[in-house]
Amino acid sequence: MTDGKIINDPVFGFIKIPGGTLMDIVDHPLMQRLRQIKQVGLASVVYPGAQHTRFQHSLGAYYLMSEAVLSLTQKGIFIFDSEAEAVMAAILLHDIGHGPYSHVLEHTLVDGVSHEDVSLMMMEQINREMGGRLNLALSIFKNDYPKRFLHQLISSQLDMDRLDYLRRDSFFTGVTEGNIGSARIIKMLNVVDDQLVVESKGIYSIENYLTSRRLMYWQVYLHKTTVATEKMLVNLLLRAKHMMQEGRDLFATPSLKYFLQHHIDAAYFAEHPEALENYGKLDDTDIHCSIKEWANSDDAVLSLLARNVIARRPFKVEIHDTPITDSRIAEIEDMLMEKTGVNREDVRYLYQVSTISKDMYDVNDDHITILYKDGTMKDIAEASEILNVSLLSKKIRKYYLCYHRM
Repeated sequence: MTDGKIINDPVFGFIKIPGGTLMDIVDHPLMQRLRQIKQVGLASVVYPGAQHTRFQHSLGAYYLMSEAVLSLTQKGIFIFDSEAEAVMAAILLHDIGHGPYSHVLEHTLVDGVSHEDVSLMMMEQINREMGGRLNLALSIFKNDYPKRFLHQLISSQLDMDRLDYLRRDSFFTGVTEGNIGSARIIKMLNVVDDQLVVESKGIYSIENYLTSRRLMYWQVYLHKTTVATEKMLVNLLLRAKHMMQEGRDLFATPSLKYFLQHHIDAAYFAEHPEALENYGKLDDTDIHCSIKEWANSDDAVLSLLARNVIARRPFKVEIHDTPITDSRIAEIEDMLMEKTGVNREDVRYLYQVSTISKDMYDVNDDHITILYKDGTMKDIAEASEILNVSLLSKKIRKYYLCYHRM
């Protein structure tokens, strides 16, 4: 058995990782890879302090999971030691399948394969290497285990993943309005009929949690400058991919080149084991060092986009409440062609049209249930006196037109 470690986390203080399976997970190369992947993608173009990583987030979610397990067992909820270790292993590994810059390039380098899908593939690989020690963790992660509340701690509208990233992202961006009372929420958790519930004393913390989540999404994750920079990076990768698949040679790290040269979807992953191996070598540095070389490319579109990313010259952004019209898109294309000299076929890389929608509470998903002292239970939508949860649950839809800045 390997020795355990104590890690000093700026958000939660000292986090203890015991020796054995959990320490083996933390030390695994696929887990260590998360040190090189930023938690909030390109949000640092707006919030310079947002340099924290998926590795830090995974440790934070693990810490909160250990606190949740302790709190629930103190209330008489029986959790075997093996279940406790398994659910903590699962939360450590829940984001292991993220690609470079987290969500930004999720559907650019691969097609129709989410980071959750890749996480499961990597967890199964690590489980084989560990001789089946993660069997129970996988069962809980996939929601196949009879104690459903354990899966809810990993993935639900009030899971340890969200409790950490809201608190952590608020801390590193400096957006203090996004801070949440994660410790109090965890202390208020309970289990009724195999479902996670929140005791009524915690209702105000839940109201703050939902409000903070809404604020963080529109002020940080979906900030217009962040979105514009992300769209520019996506277009840059799509241009490089187009050039590679036409047979033109570009500088790229071997793992990145693999994903630029092939069209990789779920079936490709299943048929080509080396795809997962190459994915496991990809991180933010592969993209960044390639972009620096592409800035000197003789391809006008590639070099223009690369220079813009390096110099922090994001696309200009128009946000509309209604879909972008074809006539407005044609107008933008004509303007870009005139100003840059790029032809009609290639000008599509200099702009992007997208629809972004988000709700803060999905009434059709697993509910946040409030438990009262008399044993009655209400959904937060009914229990809250100050929140208009019907508005929180309304899917806000915005239409973005991002294009090269003249």
